[in-house]
Amino acid sequence: MDRRDRLIARVREGFRQAYGAEPTDFFAAPGRVNLIGEHVDYNDGFVLPCAIDRETIVALGPPGDAARFEAVALDMGEGDARDSFDPAAPITLGESDWQNHVRGVVGALGRSGHRVEPARIAVAGDVPIGAGLSSSASFGVAVALAMSAHSGLGLSPATLARVAQIAENDFVGCACGIMDQMASAASVEGHALLLDCRSLETVPVPIHPGLEVTVIDTGIRRSLTESAFNQRRAECEAVAAHFGVRALRDLDPAVFAEGEGDLDPVLRARARHVLGELRRVEPVAAALAGGDAASLAALLHEAHVSLSQDFDVSLPAIDRLAASVRAALGKRGGVRLTGAGFGGCLVAVARREARGAIEAGIARYNETAAIPASAETFAPVGGAARTAAS
Repeated sequence: MDRRDRLIARVREGFRQAYGAEPTDFFAAPGRVNLIGEHVDYNDGFVLPCAIDRETIVALGPPGDAARFEAVALDMGEGDARDSFDPAAPITLGESDWQNHVRGVVGALGRSGHRVEPARIAVAGDVPIGAGLSSSASFGVAVALAMSAHSGLGLSPATLARVAQIAENDFVGCACGIMDQMASAASVEGHALLLDCRSLETVPVPIHPGLEVTVIDTGIRRSLTESAFNQRRAECEAVAAHFGVRALRDLDPAVFAEGEGDLDPVLRARARHVLGELRRVEPVAAALAGGDAASLAALLHEAHVSLSQDFDVSLPAIDRLAASVRAALGKRGGVRLTGAGFGGCLVAVARREARGAIEAGIARYNETAAIPASAETFAPVGGAARTAAS
């Protein structure tokens, strides 16, 4: 029994235990790791994530006697967390984030004129929570896909992503952009996803067979809604307003250079990161497709320094870990902070034969680390889909 089979078996048993019946369908949505373009999605820019082979599974069955929507979450502490509400009534906030992901999806569909049919679901996943691998987007997209299929809506991947984003923005309270949800909904197996966060146009970028993607878990967890994430978005919006542009994507670097002296130093640094990150996306995509590990080493290091110094979302321990892995890799690949920051993970994109160097860099860091780090190599997978039970 492989990883997915075990996960499906767990969510199926959770459904049985909760409702005394068998689920009729299963839906899966993956987590993601972002390779370049950090904190760029809510600035309407270009990003390059890839979906990973860790996912959220939703088991779905018809409603019980009452015309209500019932949900059970299997990963929320001791025992099963449950919720029940009327999908035809105005959707109110629940008591926890997971409830608000579910309620937010139903509410967002209702706002768009879609009727969600009553159902019962059980949800479980193996995307690490709080690690910067988009467990929340995976959860939201999986629920949105299940609702779309169950209610006969036939929604596109882009619409599923928008629905999950609305749930996170308006119900959970995190002002995230669209990248995570689009990566979960629309990725292509074996590829990264070059995404225009304004138009939602996507171009699959092949990952060279000589390269592999390794996620390094720092062991440091964070909660986006309790962090400075929303503050960073507000700072970027303030710079855009200062220059009279819709978003930082539209700010000409020459115009910024001419007028940056009028900005508060913090706002100047935030904009400098975003503009620099926008310039890095295309070269990283080219290096990824061409297997150019030396270019990846330079570009990902540049990105990490920018995230740490200009965007101030790293931590001293994370910087030390990145430096240790970077020194071990040399020009065989690059490493940087991935995700929103304030904890979470690093991503390394390196030659396959350099896996031992990554492990050596982590081991050297762990000799003095208060919280040990660990690494896992992930396969780039496709986006959300109905899945068959074994």
